[in-house]
Amino acid sequence: MSDPDSRIRNSFKAYDIRGRIPDELNEEVAFKIGRAYATLLKPGKVCIGRDVRLSSQALVTALAEGLNSHGCDVVDIGLCPTEMVYFATSYLKLDGGIMVTASHNPVDYNGMKLVRELSKPISGDTGLQDIANMVINNEFDPQASKRGVVEVVDVNDAYVDHLLTYVDTRKISPLKVVANCGNGCAGPILEKLKSRLPLDFVMVFPEPDGRFPNGIPNPILPENRGVTVEALLKNKADFAIAWDGDADRCFFFDETGEFIEGYYIVGFLALEFLKVNPGAKIVHDPRLIWNTIELVEENGGVAVMSKAGHAFIKERMRQEDAVYGGEMSAHHYFRDFAYCDSGMIPWLVLVQAVSTAGRPLSELVKSRMKKFPVSGEINRTVSDTHAVISKIEAHFKGSEIGTDYIDGLSMEFKNWRFNLRPSNTEPVIRLNVEVRNDKVLLDKKTEELLSLIDRFK
Repeated sequence: MSDPDSRIRNSFKAYDIRGRIPDELNEEVAFKIGRAYATLLKPGKVCIGRDVRLSSQALVTALAEGLNSHGCDVVDIGLCPTEMVYFATSYLKLDGGIMVTASHNPVDYNGMKLVRELSKPISGDTGLQDIANMVINNEFDPQASKRGVVEVVDVNDAYVDHLLTYVDTRKISPLKVVANCGNGCAGPILEKLKSRLPLDFVMVFPEPDGRFPNGIPNPILPENRGVTVEALLKNKADFAIAWDGDADRCFFFDETGEFIEGYYIVGFLALEFLKVNPGAKIVHDPRLIWNTIELVEENGGVAVMSKAGHAFIKERMRQEDAVYGGEMSAHHYFRDFAYCDSGMIPWLVLVQAVSTAGRPLSELVKSRMKKFPVSGEINRTVSDTHAVISKIEAHFKGSEIGTDYIDGLSMEFKNWRFNLRPSNTEPVIRLNVEVRNDKVLLDKKTEELLSLIDRFK
């Protein structure tokens, strides 16, 4: 494989395309991706959206050209959160959708997230590697005698209307909310929502700006949270929300400025959806589970565990007809949103929950955080991820009360459990530990596992 081909191959990940501009991803490659997508799916009409990155518009143009060359029409919905492509594909009953985005990657990266009809994801084992092979080998169907056309369509109002179906705005109190858009895709949607909600928004970096003058928006990193907490405390807000670059993930801070791990938000949202969907199924990932399972089962729902990753979660949700699915990584999925993930629906549901409870957010989550303390996800670089995981399993073998391999290795003991899983794209293992009511035990077991990883690596 030639060096350029190797660089292109490197940009095709497990769930999407992400590469450095221009050596891994550029307009020529985007054009070929359009041709490959058309060859694979034979679509009649496809939606394209883009994030704020400076390279995104040129990639959209080339991608549309590739699709058009095969007779496929393109619906261009312009600058938008990733989830609006999912919405438009389903709402407009299109044959597929492509979002041009690199989410939280560095400023010199871009990428694409691809779906087919009904907004079903296209991942490595469901077509993405086939597209990669076509692009690298220049193996496409012949171009069509009749080209497709590009139509610019505004679905913003329909999308906002749909978002508001998840809440009753009459039940929302005039809370003060800090909203850190990070110069990404969230700002324009919030502007439309502001006039329809009785909230007092304190906006932080609302202007879309592909230069990211205030840093790449990725609130899952602790070093990126300071400006949100500062605005929250300065304005005495009821809570704060921060989004990543393509706004498909949102992160929460309570009124004291404490960051709320995505794990606890999964249980919180599960409970809210069970209130209006009694007995429903809730899908969750295997990394941290006890809080979610307890809340779901105590409130009459059925907890269903799925391998982590949007393709697996969405597929399982469709199989189970689950009303909601959540991952600790702050991806939240909704049955009525084509089983797709949204960074807007979670905070709307949370706003209504805080309003109706009449209590601060910290009080609504602190008992769960105390009952099931967690380590947070810890990454370690190792030379052979599978060998390290095997050695750790052998180390604990015999003292566990349960083991599963749904996603990496999960081992459960009387008062603690851990999940250890390899990265899909790099020589890294990811550790999560949770305990019952015992922060000292959490620290002890986390340190023990990290020491074992260092010993075995």
